[in-house]
Amino acid sequence: MARIPKEIIEQIFTTTRIEEVIGEFVQLKKSGSNLKGLSPFNNEKTPSFMVSPAKGIFKCFSSGKGGNAVTFLMELEQMSYPEALRWLAKKYNIEIPEARPQTAEEIEAGNMREAVYLITDVAAKFYKEQMLETDEGKAIGVSYFKERGFNDETINKFHLGYSPEASTAFADYAIANQYSEKALQESGISMKNERGWYDRFRGRVMFPIQSVSGRVLGFGGRILSNSAKAAKYLNSPENPIYHKSKVLYGLYQARQEIMKRDEAFLVEGYTDVLSFYQNGVRNVVSSSGTALTGGQIGMLKRYTTNITLLFDGDAAGLRASFRGLDMMLEQGVNVRVVSFPEGEDPDSFAKQRTNEELEAFLKSSKKDFISFKTSVLKDDVAGDPLKFAEMVRDVVSSISKVPDQIGREVFIKEAAFILEIDPTALYEELGRLQGIQQRQQKKRQSVAPPMEVVQSNDAGMVKIHGFEQEERIIHLLVAKGTEAMLDTDLDEEEVIPVSIATWIVDEIEEDQIEFATPIFSKMYNILADELEKEHVPDTDWWIRQEDPEIIKVVTEALTEKYTLANWKSKEIYLPDEKNTIFPLVNETTLRMKYVHVERKLNALKDYLSMENADYNYYMVQFQKWNNARQHINEKLNRVV
Repeated sequence: MARIPKEIIEQIFTTTRIEEVIGEFVQLKKSGSNLKGLSPFNNEKTPSFMVSPAKGIFKCFSSGKGGNAVTFLMELEQMSYPEALRWLAKKYNIEIPEARPQTAEEIEAGNMREAVYLITDVAAKFYKEQMLETDEGKAIGVSYFKERGFNDETINKFHLGYSPEASTAFADYAIANQYSEKALQESGISMKNERGWYDRFRGRVMFPIQSVSGRVLGFGGRILSNSAKAAKYLNSPENPIYHKSKVLYGLYQARQEIMKRDEAFLVEGYTDVLSFYQNGVRNVVSSSGTALTGGQIGMLKRYTTNITLLFDGDAAGLRASFRGLDMMLEQGVNVRVVSFPEGEDPDSFAKQRTNEELEAFLKSSKKDFISFKTSVLKDDVAGDPLKFAEMVRDVVSSISKVPDQIGREVFIKEAAFILEIDPTALYEELGRLQGIQQRQQKKRQSVAPPMEVVQSNDAGMVKIHGFEQEERIIHLLVAKGTEAMLDTDLDEEEVIPVSIATWIVDEIEEDQIEFATPIFSKMYNILADELEKEHVPDTDWWIRQEDPEIIKVVTEALTEKYTLANWKSKEIYLPDEKNTIFPLVNETTLRMKYVHVERKLNALKDYLSMENADYNYYMVQFQKWNNARQHINEKLNRVV
């Protein structure tokens, strides 16, 4: 794929607002000058994910990830650097010169994951074209969706399509256009046996399943014939990009509305989502007919902690959902339930009502999960004391999953009122369950294997002798490099100020100091090259680097781990930063020099242990470096 021109990359970075980009994936709230939200990388209950609009960076303190808008997309959506740039260009309507398509050889040589993304995207466009532009597609696919009441806007918004009845239609198209056969098979869209290729979804209307950034990950296909041998709905198999436990149908279209309303409706099927969306209720997603998973709950929690499940009148389906609801409670989700009248489901109900009627029904029919579960189970065990006792235990088991004590207190009282029993009995059962949970947790901790020290796979960040000093120097060069290096006794108007970056590099070059940590060495050399061009890189320049490892270090350098209190309001005055920066840079550079001297002395020890070592040479060199160490110590004592 052709490289994006530098001037276009610069325009993308200049235009991009990191809070707008991340705000499409995470619900952010104001926290001082920054924004805070739940980590999209970890399943956490207390927000540790910070975004700094002023610096153009994010930092996830629970996972250690950080960077700019591009690296955020690369981390979250597993995009390549060019793909992340193209996503941002599309968002901000920046035109990128048309690139030539990848050849089959390039795809084969590239990452298989990216090849599967490509073939899946091609398939989505193929199915849409087949439905809208062929006689078979119009007669079968378009007719089906129109009969179901879906208009052109909904069909286009969700990129609905049709897979032809011909058993090799897409396989033939992909191979004829020289797409990777290996990627085609890996995707599961087409498969190959001893008789040749065949398509998985032949003769079905197609529902593309998209990631939160809009990339097509897989498909759901509904068969239109009455074949008893074929499943009514068929989903893509697990593959390098599609993992059914980690996707929610319709989330790409719904995420903004979910954040706006601070609530998500969760339904079961594809057409439930389409009917609600077309009706005007657009904060709705589907689990695609699979049992709800922790990964899906975690995805929704990025946008809201208020989730309402919508069920049809099927009693068996209601009971089967209780496990998933318990999982939500464990993750601190505020769970509500709406049950539709018997014979109705979300799809049919939404089609027969106006938006006002549907909104009013949803608002008036919501019940908290504990009340809902208690009422449903109570009706099942009427007149049977043993079943009633078991039901009470089941309800209390759900209440025990609620993470906060106040919530458990409220639900205990609510359940006791519905069941018409003394809440004391429920409290006793809750105490018993919590005791069991505590004992199980202690047991797991006691049998846990001892922690092992594992060497980092990141060769650039292996902590060697002097790592901390190298890191501090690099952090200063990134965060303060453009500032003036002036002693507090000097007036900026009386001298020609030199930048901190220039001052540090001059000091390091004079003593021929080398960085031992590869990523720090790489960053230092890049900086030195820029200074040769008489350009002192600022923080914006650093944050726009392509290398993810550099961006990670830059983010660390720009992330304020501590925020000073407003001491001035208490009449306590701290020295201005400009009065402390000179001694800080000076001391940090001296400590880096001290590490350099220690490394030289350690190398001399190794030299002396060699069989042919020259003792006189050793003594001369040892005296030289030992004197240097004493000299630095004297300077450090005056600084500290």
